[in-house]
Amino acid sequence: MTIPVRHDPSRISFASDNYAGAHPEVLAALGTANGGHQSAYGADAYTAALPEVFAPLFGEGIEVYPVWNGTGANVVGLMSLTDRWSGVICSDVAHINTDECGAPERVGGLKLLTVPTEHGKLTPELVARQAFGFEDEHRAKPTVLSITQTTELGAVYTPDEVKTLADYAHGLGMSVHMDGARIANAAAALGVPVRSFTRDAGVDVLSFGGTKNGMVFGEAIVVMNPDRVRGVLYLRKLATQLSSKTRFVSAQLEALVADDLWLRSAAHANAMAVRLAAGVADIDGVELVAPVDANAVFARLPRAVVDAVQPTFPFYLWDESDKQRPIARWMCSFDLTEDDVDAFADAVRSAASATV
Repeated sequence: MTIPVRHDPSRISFASDNYAGAHPEVLAALGTANGGHQSAYGADAYTAALPEVFAPLFGEGIEVYPVWNGTGANVVGLMSLTDRWSGVICSDVAHINTDECGAPERVGGLKLLTVPTEHGKLTPELVARQAFGFEDEHRAKPTVLSITQTTELGAVYTPDEVKTLADYAHGLGMSVHMDGARIANAAAALGVPVRSFTRDAGVDVLSFGGTKNGMVFGEAIVVMNPDRVRGVLYLRKLATQLSSKTRFVSAQLEALVADDLWLRSAAHANAMAVRLAAGVADIDGVELVAPVDANAVFARLPRAVVDAVQPTFPFYLWDESDKQRPIARWMCSFDLTEDDVDAFADAVRSAASATV
């Protein structure tokens, strides 16, 4: 039986890159992995191949653990770097702090030590505000520095910026975790090998994003420095992140990495964001409030424009502290076309002109 189509395939969204469907090459990989029987719980040929598949990106000697989702990748990765009394320093707007329902603290059993940031980017000076009390039994011990690439406000860390942070953290005896839910967008924006701002820059554990970039489900924990982690194999199961049919996550990851599909898709999403920013930049009442480094556009605009455009083109509001002129977040995904972007920009322009 063929199920009915229950949505309008022509409708597009700027709410999240999670709203997009799967890339056809990823769907084809699921079909390839579907034949016959394979051992369950990660003991399959596709999962066994992942270190070799990822080696061109990060080098030899890495460990790759497929998981269900980004929250799971972050929680398990952080748990592998921490003790029960540990603290994790992160930006105040980090996804692990604002959008994971307390999972790092409730499931991971660790303390988040947050720092106010501009555009979500940390510096050693900012980290220093929480990097103290290492021998104080009354305070969670700062054990891990977690940075997000790209940040929640779409900013990108350069390789030098990551290395500076990692050198500072390592100098204090801390490990470095990177939330790379949109790492592909960062790599495409920087135009440098992904290794240059991860493993070579001092990142110990990476959450490698896939769902926002064309996968149906699944992400990966990439261990760059196995000497710093403990028990990922067990923690993944404990945190309910071990899929019985892991081969279907692993096959998607291989399809994403193969032939640079991950980079090509991310580069297109980034280009659509640049096009969108240019398309709205001269609209009266619309103000871009953050750099457009990757695939996110943040704009302050009149509430009347929000109300007029959202029903046709869904998007989220990032900051509603100014009720009359909130800040919107517009995310561009791999499957948007130039016509899609232009239609959205035209809708914003039309709504803005109607409010004058």
